Amino acid sequence: MEGMTKAEVSRMDRGAAAHSGLPIRPRDAATLILLDREGDEILVLMGRRHAGHAFMPGKFVFPGGRTDSADSRIAVATPLLPEEEARLTAGVGRISPSRARAIALSAIRETYEEAGLLIGRKGSFATDKRDWQGFVEHGVQPSLAPLRFIARAITPPNRVRRFDTRFFSAWRSDVAVELPGGGPTNELEELVWLPLAKAREADIPDITRTILQELETRLAGDPRLRPGGSVPFHRLIRNRFVREIL
Repeated sequence: MEGMTKAEVSRMDRGAAAHSGLPIRPRDAATLILLDREGDEILVLMGRRHAGHAFMPGKFVFPGGRTDSADSRIAVATPLLPEEEARLTAGVGRISPSRARAIALSAIRETYEEAGLLIGRKGSFATDKRDWQGFVEHGVQPSLAPLRFIARAITPPNRVRRFDTRFFSAWRSDVAVELPGGGPTNELEELVWLPLAKAREADIPDITRTILQELETRLAGDPRLRPGGSVPFHRLIRNRFVREIL
């Protein structure tokens, strides 16, 4: 288990001001790191957060957001692979397989909403859930089998917003539909595909840079991102940010 100093902790999630009230319980959230190959390089999709946002304005981030209750009731073309589900349901604050499924689905939904990319298979899809109507309109069945669980991180206490975020990865080839105008929300002003090294040099939150480094390490040993890889977990324990392996 590795640790960070208190000063380094204070720099994590820069842009989230200290919270002076009661402790905030972190909410489940999910992020998708979408990858593409260009020759010998691996590119990653990032978007710049809208300048008007109170939380990390102007920062480049991966598509993502909090898990909604409706995400648990969405039908899928393929489920999470058993190796990925096992990692998701393990560790601190163990969750049920159904909650793990909802968290993974929220990563797919947020990638559509923010980037206009629908991950799944072409085919008839029906739901009355408002946030999933893009999949209905474009005939895409969401699919969880392509997702790889890459990392987990919990926002430190005393922040305006706290999330228990699961970081997933998938390949651009897993996208069934790419909307040319991006997603229906205005959360990301600019979408770019960056080589991993350049992405780490962009204006990104510290935790995002940490996760990118974790991803590069995993890709170096497993370029195909096979199921069941080790998952680093970053959280604050007694004023030190520690790294555990799930």
